[in-house]
Amino acid sequence: MVEKIYVTYNQVHKLCQNSAEQILNEFNPQLMVAIGGGGYVPARILRSFLKKPNHPNIPIQAIGLSLYESLGTDPVEAPGTRVTRTQWLDLSSLEMANLIGKNVLIVDEVDDTRTTLEYAVRELEKDVLEAQKHAGRMDEKTTFNIFVLHNKDKKKKGGLPQVIADGRYLAAQTVGDVWICYPWEAIDIEEHDRLSRLQEEQKK
Repeated sequence: MVEKIYVTYNQVHKLCQNSAEQILNEFNPQLMVAIGGGGYVPARILRSFLKKPNHPNIPIQAIGLSLYESLGTDPVEAPGTRVTRTQWLDLSSLEMANLIGKNVLIVDEVDDTRTTLEYAVRELEKDVLEAQKHAGRMDEKTTFNIFVLHNKDKKKKGGLPQVIADGRYLAAQTVGDVWICYPWEAIDIEEHDRLSRLQEEQKK
């Protein structure tokens, strides 16, 4: 039986709020890339806390990557074996050119096997390099940083050795190898929040 933890919207909001100062100080992001669908909500919340006075909001671009495979009717899913692109930035458009020379913050909800994050960093770095060559902007440095709400403390299949070595990775919270139920996945949000409150009470 897989242990589940229920995370509320308020908890997600607080995780983003509590991480914002460190993100600003260490990453100074100029653009966010949200990995869908779990990275959309935290990226939007983060944007409010990362806004600097007299500066525009940080733009958010989106990519879609899928790794999980459904196991019938159970909401718990098993990690898949292959990352599938469901949405990507257009290499020939301004979307990719806008990343050149920027401090980019990749946002996702959970670092489970690390396979998706490894794929995202590798492919974005490769595509930005192509865009730099195309635009004749090879002297501009693009830096990819990562923020996740939760990092699972487990052996990873994917790797981010350079990102981690450079201090470009931040998890708001580290948890055990559990199944995290996020509110945007809930069908009955009242029941979801009730289960979250029950878990908090049991910790006391």
